[in-house]
Amino acid sequence: MTPKTMENPFAYEDAWHREGFSVICGVDEAGRGPLAGDVYAAAVILPPDFDPTGLNDSKKLTEKRREALYERIIREAAAYCVATASPEEIDELNILEASLLAMRRAIDGLSIRPDLAMIDGNQCRGFQIPARCIVGGDGKSASIAAASILAKVSRDRSMVEMAAQYPGYGFEKHKGYPTAAHYEAIGRLGILPIHRKSFLKKLHTPKPAVDPVERGRYGEDVAARYLESHGYTILDRNWHSGTDGELDIVAQLDGAIVFVEVKQRKDSLRGLAIEAVTPAKQKKLILASTAWLEQHACKLPARMDVIEVYTGTPQDSAFGPTYPRPEIRHIRDAFAPRSIY
Repeated sequence: MTPKTMENPFAYEDAWHREGFSVICGVDEAGRGPLAGDVYAAAVILPPDFDPTGLNDSKKLTEKRREALYERIIREAAAYCVATASPEEIDELNILEASLLAMRRAIDGLSIRPDLAMIDGNQCRGFQIPARCIVGGDGKSASIAAASILAKVSRDRSMVEMAAQYPGYGFEKHKGYPTAAHYEAIGRLGILPIHRKSFLKKLHTPKPAVDPVERGRYGEDVAARYLESHGYTILDRNWHSGTDGELDIVAQLDGAIVFVEVKQRKDSLRGLAIEAVTPAKQKKLILASTAWLEQHACKLPARMDVIEVYTGTPQDSAFGPTYPRPEIRHIRDAFAPRSIY
């Protein structure tokens, strides 16, 4: 199936051109979540006649399509650069700062100096040229999508090389991400120089299987993966409005903003998880979602969903709680009778 193409792939570039910027690069990163390997970033300047057909968020493309687009981008781009930050830099700076460092290196490495950088995400500080953040930019801008593809393919290729250097860890399959197989390999073979030590602290700090914080994060991770697999783009997670509370997930689908409250329980024997979303909680969520829309100057239609995650009984392990395959119940427009949207 051919992935959905961006409606206006050069809309952002055209808008900045009208504001007087002449050379614009798109910038994105890959590999913030893995336990091992560098974080990669790419900066790309596309020529005006570049055909954007097929460009999209690299995570929404098959490996075969990413590889084909990678070759076309590096062949036809006006300029591009792929840069990295090492596991040591990630441990020293933290993953966000290391990602920004890799992005700055990618921009600095371009053979053509841009006068504006479009950065995927909501953090664009510390750059030596003007920069603009675009949340979900890899699905909105051709330049950022191209950077996303270069960063993702480059990182995946590097992890295949690591698989040959460190056999038995399965890097060619999980690409360093925190899968059960990866944790098992670490437990069996040990921690490598390419592992991010700050990501593995929990290996040395046993946690109870019923740790509520860990369970909550697990449920949110499950919900986020579920949404992405159903075509949603994740815009924010654990967004704090200040006085009005927190939004677990903010997503977008078909031109609408979807605020998602995630509720996790072991099972439904003592009632549904959504019952914990009381009228008072609903009011706070509506206030927080209104604050998000105002902060982002967003005029898109919006709704509030609830995702229930039923985990089954967690089992303790050396790496923290592990769960059986979760059951998911997605309640769309959960507060419709009282919704302000």
